[in-house]
Amino acid sequence: QVQLVESGGGLVQAGGSLRLSCAASGRTFSTYAMGWFRQAPGKDSEFVATINWSGCSTYYAESVKVRFTISKDNIKNTVYLQMNSLKPEDTAVYYCATSFLRSSSYQRIQDYQYWGQGTQVTVSS
Repeated sequence: QVQLVESGGGLVQAGGSLRLSCAASGRTFSTYAMGWFRQAPGKDSEFVATINWSGCSTYYAESVKVRFTISKDNIKNTVYLQMNSLKPEDTAVYYCATSFLRSSSYQRIQDYQYWGQGTQVTVSS
């Protein structure tokens, strides 16, 4: 079992920045990758970014590339999502997830087995 707890969400003006954190506990030693997804009201969940366990490989959705940075601290078992130049369309509940399976991309919801409770990010125009 793995427990994931997100934090760092909030209200920010367009152009501002936020850093989300996802603290993992439990069976974290066999994780292959961790990812961030988001879901805006009335929309499907959307892949945002993923990072492999060592932290040497990352991948981003086109909509956030350059603006967002995913990173991790293996000592603290924490994954971060630094979000810069935020736009109103970034408004969503952001979820972190962890995967214990091999995958070619880690961009799909079904690639992940454990999820956090989510943290709200609201960007005002």
